[in-house]
Amino acid sequence: MRPHIDDEALWTPFKSHADFEFAEIAHQATLNKDQTDRLLKLLWRIVDGNTNFTLKSHADLLKAWDLAASQMTPFEKHVIPVKHKKDTLEFDMHAWPLWNWAMDLLSEPLLAPHFSSLPNNGVPFAIILYADKTHLSSSGAVKGYPVIARCANLPVDIRNRDGIGGGQVVGWLPIVPEDSGEDGKLSYTNLKRIVWHESFFKLLESIILYAKTGFAHECYDRITRWSSECLISIIFGHFYMFNGRCVMALIWGTHGNCPCPVCLVPSTKLCDHATMYPLQTAKEVQARVQLYFDDRVAGEDALKEHGLRPIKNVVWSVPNSDPHEIISQDSLHLWHMGLFGRHKFEDLKKRVGDLGREALKKVDDQFSTFPRWRNLNHFDRVTNIAFSDGNKFQDISKQIMYASQNILTRNEDKAGYALLRCIASYLELDMYISLDVHTTDTIAAGEAELLVYQKLLEVITKNWNFPKAHGGKHIFHDQHGPIKRAYLRQTNHKDVANQLLKLDHISLVSELIRSRISHLDEERLRRIASERELENDEDESKDDRTFIGHIHLGSLQSLVSFASVEEAHSSNRAFAHFRKKFTTFLNSFLPSNNIPLPNGSTWLRPAAEDTLQEYCYLKVNYESFVDWKLATDYLRCNPDFYGHERHDCALIRTHDKDGNDQNIFVRLLFMFKYVVSEQTLDLALVQPMDSCLDLHFTHLRAVLLLKASSEFISLRSIICGALLVPDYDSDTDFFLVDYVDTDMFLCSQRKFF
Repeated sequence: MRPHIDDEALWTPFKSHADFEFAEIAHQATLNKDQTDRLLKLLWRIVDGNTNFTLKSHADLLKAWDLAASQMTPFEKHVIPVKHKKDTLEFDMHAWPLWNWAMDLLSEPLLAPHFSSLPNNGVPFAIILYADKTHLSSSGAVKGYPVIARCANLPVDIRNRDGIGGGQVVGWLPIVPEDSGEDGKLSYTNLKRIVWHESFFKLLESIILYAKTGFAHECYDRITRWSSECLISIIFGHFYMFNGRCVMALIWGTHGNCPCPVCLVPSTKLCDHATMYPLQTAKEVQARVQLYFDDRVAGEDALKEHGLRPIKNVVWSVPNSDPHEIISQDSLHLWHMGLFGRHKFEDLKKRVGDLGREALKKVDDQFSTFPRWRNLNHFDRVTNIAFSDGNKFQDISKQIMYASQNILTRNEDKAGYALLRCIASYLELDMYISLDVHTTDTIAAGEAELLVYQKLLEVITKNWNFPKAHGGKHIFHDQHGPIKRAYLRQTNHKDVANQLLKLDHISLVSELIRSRISHLDEERLRRIASERELENDEDESKDDRTFIGHIHLGSLQSLVSFASVEEAHSSNRAFAHFRKKFTTFLNSFLPSNNIPLPNGSTWLRPAAEDTLQEYCYLKVNYESFVDWKLATDYLRCNPDFYGHERHDCALIRTHDKDGNDQNIFVRLLFMFKYVVSEQTLDLALVQPMDSCLDLHFTHLRAVLLLKASSEFISLRSIICGALLVPDYDSDTDFFLVDYVDTDMFLCSQRKFF
């Protein structure tokens, strides 16, 4: 007997068949929350007849994308013939001509206001190129070699993002296949380098003429600007891995006598940062390579002495360009994944592990209780997890000292203590390297810290004579996830380069159209959005929405009376005599800010039933210490922020007991608005930090917290936010995390508090 199925209950507990079908598709497509919400909003706009929808099939969608893709220059395929032994091998290379890419950027209205403004007779156009061989499949069997371009004329926050104006794939280099019979042979290794340089030439070919002659371009303001030859030729090569930089510079690398692509440091002196070795130059390298072609014996000796390969460098074809000068370094791979992630972090875990399981657990527990902060990854544990993300390593490095300073002490482990000192110097260097804008002072300070770092390395019993350790020597002179996902989800794993580049091109066009729509939506929103709507907004995805003024309060709570505030926080001594203390503050604050007391009174006495408007979220605008642009900190004062109590800290302007100006740290306890004489005051109850001192061995900055003490402040006295972490062996001491970002780092270095 066949089972009976109730036709009306097939899709239970979904309310309808259509609801289930939508949920099934969303699940199979692994749509995230934002994508699901956007799709649902679109469906309801269609259902309600508020928009015109014409697509009926996948073929219609592809046709629409093909038409849209014509808005930007497509990729071109090139066949690269290379002679090897008696054969001529052919390799496919795909390129978006750099000249066309540049013109697309210059012609985009949304980017036009952001391009660097220089005199009409001398506007440089600077291109930053990144090349990184990457695994596309999880097994590592399928590899890609994308080249990504960024325009250095655009602000850092634009060129380093995804989308319009950000990094864009402009080339796809061929990869010479592995051959067990040929790998390791000099001729086959040289073949790989020749293929790379011949292919890269196709990418550079379209700009070579303009690098020599310059060009005229009519900008968005209708002014024709001329780019002179010496300026257009500024091209920075930025190659992630050390091997990539060796391919670019055509040196032997770790097996050569001079393994640095920038200077002629001997292979035995790679950790010597104090000595300035002669720089590699294109002119000298060209002479040695030419000598090889003229006199094989003499040339071979000259090339071997300097660790060079007998191949002509593609960058020589670009006027005024020197491959050894334009190679820069990527701190994500060199510093965060390399020196810290693969070396210092592993060494530290070993030192802690030698102290026993309790020590490892203590590090993890202290990581787990580390205060949360915007754009800083939070970790519940780190000692038994393998990380492969450079950004994760960077965030671990910013927290590791604070989570282990009471474990790797001088008395418990002298070697571990020395390692912590080395990590502190490493962080100092990382901060200087991370600065978006350098001055002669910051470069000098970074170079001085590099020498301190070298001395601290020498104390640690480990061989640091390898290329990554040397990379820091030149770092102050330098001044691919979406592709993998597309490979896994949207290709048939055949003819990979052609499919991926088409998908990437569609993504760019999609970003272009979306940017224009978003720009229009923002303009409309700016005209109609009310302040009340902004105050109710605590959506993290909208944190970047700009506002006018110094501060903006958000996450509006219910109105509360003075009596209910005191009752709700009766167990917290900082809230003791809340109304009485507020009365004293108010009667001092109002006259000092020329705010008249209501009804001509001489002393204002708020009643217990008077109300306050509480808020749990604060944005603070301030002038960046790094680039003098507008920066924003996002602060929380929330008893239950995603399951965790959060009371962020801030740096404020105030006066000492003698009336002198001073800057101190405070912890936010309660933020609110209070209306006096029809004037709204933005205020907060805070815990002030009593003192600030340096701990000499790690650069940690200790701050004493007076738990029972509290006072009221105007939120407009806040300079910026501050991340403070507790000294886990003390109830009153906190450490300032001045490595959380470059603004707080410079603020600390300049003794701003």
